[in-house]
This record gives sequence, C-alpha cells and structure tokens, in this order.
Amino acid sequence: MTDEARAGEGVTYDLVVVGGGPAGVAGALTAALAGLRVALVDSSARLGGQYFRHTAVPARAPGLDRFLRQARALSDRAEVLSRHQVWSVTREPDGDLLVHANSPEGGAVAVRGRRLLIATGAYDRPLPFPGWDLPGVLTAGGAQALLKGNGVVAGRRVVVSGTGPFLLPVATGLAAAGAKVLGVYEAGGGLGLARHPLLALGKAGEAAGYAVSLARHRVPYLTRHAVVEAHGEREVEAVTVARLGRRWNVLATRIVECDTVAVGYGFVPQIDLGVQLGCATRHDVDGSPILETDAAQRTTVPMVWAAGEPTGVGGWRLAEIEGRIAGRSIIAHRRAPGAGVEVAAGEVAGVLARRRDRWRAFGAALQQAYPVEPGWQGWLRDDTLVCRCEEVPLARIREAQELGATDARSIKLLARPGMGWCQGRICGYAVACLAGEPQQPPRRPIAQPVTLGALSDTDTPHDSAH
Repeated sequence: MTDEARAGEGVTYDLVVVGGGPAGVAGALTAALAGLRVALVDSSARLGGQYFRHTAVPARAPGLDRFLRQARALSDRAEVLSRHQVWSVTREPDGDLLVHANSPEGGAVAVRGRRLLIATGAYDRPLPFPGWDLPGVLTAGGAQALLKGNGVVAGRRVVVSGTGPFLLPVATGLAAAGAKVLGVYEAGGGLGLARHPLLALGKAGEAAGYAVSLARHRVPYLTRHAVVEAHGEREVEAVTVARLGRRWNVLATRIVECDTVAVGYGFVPQIDLGVQLGCATRHDVDGSPILETDAAQRTTVPMVWAAGEPTGVGGWRLAEIEGRIAGRSIIAHRRAPGAGVEVAAGEVAGVLARRRDRWRAFGAALQQAYPVEPGWQGWLRDDTLVCRCEEVPLARIREAQELGATDARSIKLLARPGMGWCQGRICGYAVACLAGEPQQPPRRPIAQPVTLGALSDTDTPHDSAH
C-alpha cells in the first residue's frame, strides 16, 4: 500500500508526529506501544534527524544503536511516512488536526489526527561574512548531512569554523571520510563548560574521543579564531582566518588556502508549525524563539504537544526524554481527556522529569558557554550580502535604518531581507542582531517549500490566517 493511500481514505490517527529524530521517534513509539494509532511524518528518506542520519559511512554516533532499535520497533507499530515534507497544519471544524505534506511524487497528502506532536528539530544558524555566498561555503550541518545522508565528502581541503561543540563531530567525520581538515576554528574561548564541571562530566568521554580523532588526523583546533572572509573568483579558493578578542573583534589575520568552508554558530529551533497553530512562544537562553510547554510537554494550544529542539536546543538525549514524556502525556490524555494537566503531569513525574531537568540545565549551560558575541558585525563590509536570496547587502540594511526602520520587520519591509526562497531562515538571526533585537517567532503561512501541484491537490479550505 502506498504512503498516500495509508495517509488518506478517511483514517483518523490518535496521534500524528511531525519529525523523525530522537524526540519524534521516542514520542511516537511510546504512544504506539500503549495501543494508540500513530502516524509519523518525516521529510527524510530514513529516520534519525540530523544527529542520527546513517548510511554505510563508518561513523558510529553515541546512542545510534539504541535509536535504530527504537526506529525498527516503531516501523512495526505505526505508519511511517518518509520523504513527506510537512508545510502546514490546520484545524478542522470538528477539532481534528490536518497535517499537510508534499508526497515524494510532489502531490498533496493530508494526514488527519486527534493529537499532534511537533518534533521538527532545528537548523543551522550561520553568520554572514564577505564571500559567504561563494560556492564551497556551506553550513556545518550541511556538510554533516551530505556525509551521513549520502556518503558525500563536502570537499578535499576543508576549514571548519564557528562556535559550539557541534564543530567537533563535523570535523572528525570529514577527516575520517578522507577530507584534509585544515583546522577547526572556534570563535569562543577555551573554557567551554569548565565552569560547569558536574554537567560536563557526562560528556567528557565523548569530547575526549573527538580530541583523539582530531589528533590522529593532525587537525589543529584553535580557540578565539574564526573565518571572517572567503576568497575566490567562481568558488572558494582561500579564507581569511582571524584571531579574535573576547567580543570577537579582529586582532590579527592570516590566509588559509582551501576549497570548502563549513560554518556553524549554533542552531535555530524550527517552530513554524506551532506558530501557525497559535502556540505561545518564549525566548531561549540564547534569544532564540521556542515553543512554550508545560511539565507534560503540552503547548498552549489544545491537542498539541512539542518535544526536542522546538522547545529548546539541548542535544539528542534531552530530545529523546522529552519525546517519551510527551508520549506518556498523550496516553494519559487519551485515558482521561477531561482531567487536565494534573493527570498528564502525574504520569511523567519522577525519573524522566528529573533527567529532563538535568539535560535542560546542560543545554542552557552549553548555550551560555558558547554565546555569539556582537563583534562579528565588524567583519562585514557595505557590500557584504546579509540576505543571499534577495541579494541584500549590509549597505541597504543600514540605509533602511537611516530611513527610520527600528526593528527587523520594518527593515524587511524597506530592504527585503527575508523575503526570498528561505523566508528568513538563513538571514533572520543576522538581521535581528543588526536591528538590535531578539529574533522574533517566524510568521510563515507555509512552513516548507511546496509545489503548485501540491497546492492544487489540496481540497481542505484554509482560513485567512493560513
């Protein structure tokens, strides 16, 4: 039976999960094991999300075997719709939720469920710099996705730059696959989690493994350094690496010849579907907008739960725990729908809640240990593109501010950053920083690119807000 047939024909699921990473799989499996009819919708060909993408590439991520066991168990107990990209969620008059997605063939699929778990993960947060629009510059997550998902090494001579521990698995993975990694340039200081020794203890073994791998492949790791410019006529040929001060002001520079640059400055939680439905948001430790949830992972919208990065970036362990808590909460809600949060919270109290609190503390400490400092704005020139989709340079943003734009929205209206193909996913953080305000929740009526064919196949009416 085709995915489209399984998703249609009047089937109403007890739970629809969007996202096939650690949070989504844990939540879906927990609910399915309790007898709920569950559908999981994911855009990738394989379950795993960014962290657990897997092919024949010889890289064994911590926790991968456990995740694969969960994914196999889920495939036997639930409908898994892979390669289905969700672009909208709407509510029917009877209260059911319709999850709209592109099928692998490009048509429209609508999956109906009584409850929804949003586990859509996060995407890379880049920062602009002169030359970042050259072929050969990609995000750290993009380089890892090519390697893990397709077995493709992004380049032959690679520089990895940015901030945060995610740079380490990217660099070691590329080096193990045969790339010459010329350096890992960490913009922050070397302390990392040194001020949180108890929290860091659980990750010490993993960090030591990366250090050994970097040493084995002779990859230098330098703190207070970053790529501040890429050079080349048609593609990257070299980069300028700067030694940085505490606020990331440039102290000295040197040229490193390379053909690929992988950059990453943390992650942006993907909360578009929750915002579409009207879920309340709040700002995370690093200022990113995230979905507000209670102790049982319920959002402020009835019948909608969230787990993993949409509620705050904290790693795969936290995502899995939140998914399990959400699954138990959904089971409790099905058994006693009128009992409210107290019943659901009671179901998840104890060991899981304490583990969640510990990993949330770790996630917060991690974001505090690797902040994005404002000095990166000094790397830009007037002609540096801030929005690559609409080719908006820094000069046009400054011109909009001179004309009276005082926030990111007014800059967008005057200068058009964020109005292109990615709808601000890549440039949104940078524009907010240049405007001097926290990044605001995305207001995108369509969460992912959708074909006109899929839109024409959609019979469900949308209200004016969508």
